[in-house]
Amino acid sequence: MHGNTLSTPTGIKTRRFGDIYKELQETLRIHKDEGSYLGGVHLELTGDAVTECMGGSEGLDEDDLSTNYTSFCDPRLNEKQALELAFLIADHFSQEQKQLRV
Repeated sequence: MHGNTLSTPTGIKTRRFGDIYKELQETLRIHKDEGSYLGGVHLELTGDAVTECMGGSEGLDEDDLSTNYTSFCDPRLNEKQALELAFLIADHFSQEQKQLRV
């Protein structure tokens, strides 16, 4: 999902959690509309408490990026953001299964 990378006015490369989630929701909707399924998701993430992506339940913003920005390449979701996104994906499929049972 490199298409959602942006640079702040100070030149820090980052991503917005909301943009990543929105892109994922749109992808899932397209697959459903076409009768196909999403076979996997590739995310830039780490299990470390980095501050490279804005948003998520922690509400990281541009001012937080310098706190623990350690990537030499692409901004990664931190451990909390990655887990939050995993739960959102799981919830999507759970809701979809409930709709099929009705």
